Amino acid sequence: MRTRLLGILIALMLCVLAALGLPLAAAVAAAEQSRVVVDRLDDAARFAQDLPTSGVSALDSALKGELEPAPGDLSRRHALDAEVARYHELYGVRLGIFQRDGVPIATAPADWRVPAAGWGEQAFQEALDGRRSHNPPQVWPWTPDRTLTIATPVVRDGDVVAVVLSESPTGALRTRVLHRWLVIGAGEAAAMIVAVLLAVRLTEWVLRPVRTLDRATHDIATGRMNARVAPGGGPPELQRLARSFNEMADHVVLALDQQKAFVADASHQLRNPLAALLLRVEVLGLELPEGHDEELGGVREEGARLARVLDDLLGLATAEHARPEPEPTDLAELSLARADAWRPVAVQRGIELGWEGPALALGMADPIGFGSALDAVIDNALKFGPAGSRVRVLVAVRRSEVAVTVSDAGPGLTEEELARAGDRFWRSARHQNVDGSGLGLSIARTLLQAAGGSLTFAPVEPTGLAVTLAVPRAEAKRAEPEGKG
Repeated sequence: MRTRLLGILIALMLCVLAALGLPLAAAVAAAEQSRVVVDRLDDAARFAQDLPTSGVSALDSALKGELEPAPGDLSRRHALDAEVARYHELYGVRLGIFQRDGVPIATAPADWRVPAAGWGEQAFQEALDGRRSHNPPQVWPWTPDRTLTIATPVVRDGDVVAVVLSESPTGALRTRVLHRWLVIGAGEAAAMIVAVLLAVRLTEWVLRPVRTLDRATHDIATGRMNARVAPGGGPPELQRLARSFNEMADHVVLALDQQKAFVADASHQLRNPLAALLLRVEVLGLELPEGHDEELGGVREEGARLARVLDDLLGLATAEHARPEPEPTDLAELSLARADAWRPVAVQRGIELGWEGPALALGMADPIGFGSALDAVIDNALKFGPAGSRVRVLVAVRRSEVAVTVSDAGPGLTEEELARAGDRFWRSARHQNVDGSGLGLSIARTLLQAAGGSLTFAPVEPTGLAVTLAVPRAEAKRAEPEGKG
């Protein structure tokens, strides 16, 4: 979420900077070119003003068909040629003064003529109409072949008698524009860096309570009901959301505690009346005539079953109230001890109970809770395993967890039944005749989840069920070397 929000903010800032920077860059280029155009127009206007009257007379004579100008015109023409050549030499600008028909009066270089096409021809025609050049094509740093052509009319007595035409190279102009653009780019880069830093701080400020809320929600979803959102900064709306979340979590925990307390109290309070009832049944059985043993046996069996259900409910309520602190536990030793404890039961039922695992398997678990959960799973495997089969207890150390898998060769469960395995009071329709309350695996799962573990189910080929108890792995402590005395 942080990356997406930063991406949106940075994209918006890039758009804003582009919307500001691109017009500014275009305006800078236009301003630099306008400065050059004004400078060339001033120079052209000076040449137009300095054009001697004799030069105009010679032009008039040429227009009337007189082949020879006045004797003093040649010296003036030479001075004008020298001035134009000097201007070209100093500034590298092509300059020419042309008659209306394009015949040169003075040009530098000497062979330069009015362009036959493009903007130069258009500027010359505009000057013949009495207009100075305006709005020439914009020169950009990536257009090195473009020149800047300016034309100014020479007006005498209201008539355009000649045109001053200049064609300037744009290398220096493009260099200045590029330099100004680099300054603008550096400024925008600095602004972008500042904006990104501000965006990062803003994103952290906005998302910090969201991350805290997400962690608290995950903790509660995984069973750590005491998780709460710590008060902190952020927008006022998120602060109110954090307070509302804490209030909601308190109400949920209160409701769950009341429900668990009710189950525990009900289970505990029903034990004494049930024991008294069974005792009265036994007394009544002594007074019944012969022939009623079957009915009496059924009552005793149902009473015993109800007592087991109450015991399991009390055990489930105790497991749900438990808040154990996981500690490094050798699950290999613990599972081997529980397998040894259940081996007499397995022998009695004609089932082989085997154990496999490493010498050491440290996991973060509550030894009492994990042992109780493993007892429930082994009991379930021995209960459903047929005589002559094998129940296997396998301990495996994985990358991030330690797993103890109990597999049997019983009838197993279908895919639909696997999805419901471990639910409270759930039993497969095919196993209703097997003694049990349907709470054993639920108690095992509750005990494991209270300590941060998990309980999963998987089928065994060709038949059977594999139940895996997994807890986070604990790092083995290295033995500290003894000090030398």
